[in-house]
Amino acid sequence: MSRASSRIAIIIPARYGSTRFVGKPLAMITGRTMINRVWSLARAVSGVDEICIATDDERIAEHVRSFGGHVVITPKECTNGTERVLRAAEMLTKAPAVVVNLQGDAVLTPPWVIAALACEMRRDPTVEIATAAVRMDKRSCEALRTAKGHGEVGGTTVTFDRRGNALYFSKSVIPFVRTDGQDNDTDPLPVFRHIGLYAYGYETLRRYVSLEPGPLERSEKLEQLRALEHGIPIRVVEVDYSGRTHWAVDSPDDLRRVEAIIAEEGDLVAA
Repeated sequence: MSRASSRIAIIIPARYGSTRFVGKPLAMITGRTMINRVWSLARAVSGVDEICIATDDERIAEHVRSFGGHVVITPKECTNGTERVLRAAEMLTKAPAVVVNLQGDAVLTPPWVIAALACEMRRDPTVEIATAAVRMDKRSCEALRTAKGHGEVGGTTVTFDRRGNALYFSKSVIPFVRTDGQDNDTDPLPVFRHIGLYAYGYETLRRYVSLEPGPLERSEKLEQLRALEHGIPIRVVEVDYSGRTHWAVDSPDDLRRVEAIIAEEGDLVAA
């Protein structure tokens, strides 16, 4: 059965009371709020039927309405962004066949990366979950290893089989490259950095949220391992940032870095 004409929704979870960064969705980045920027990225993705921001806070909801976005108020009891996305999907007027979970702080995610996941879900109706990854070169891989050696936990890598289905995700750099045989720092390695962006079949999302975390998820603190531990395959889509910089916003300090990147590379989409 083809998903070619199936309904696809992008749902953006946005929580006000983050322990690491209270009020993060409303933080200003070069004249616009974070949530407005992420919503603009979603709007630039072709082939999407609906875009919705899921929040438990009226301050965020009021702001979203002010720029014309569709917002759904989800229960404060949602334990994480994935559960919040499901609750929002259940409240939509028309149930989507595919749900794309675009994190509310993903301000530097190119629209073509988001579109690649939607395309994969439409292309192969057997895919239950899809996520994105970027191939690393020697220089970027060594930089990540160095950061890990200094105790940083950010940055997840993924290995996958010949069909593109994930074998494992880790906060360690995998696979271990015993010898790369390469002199050029920009030659690609068989190491892929995971991008925290997911597309789910609607029924798979419902099933996933109902599952208990396993020992691998609890050890690595990576939600996606729950799917693998319960036998749900995850399709890994290799994407190219086309020279754009990937950066996560986990703290107020990251805002300055993101603003510097935008100043250097320009906005991904117009306001």
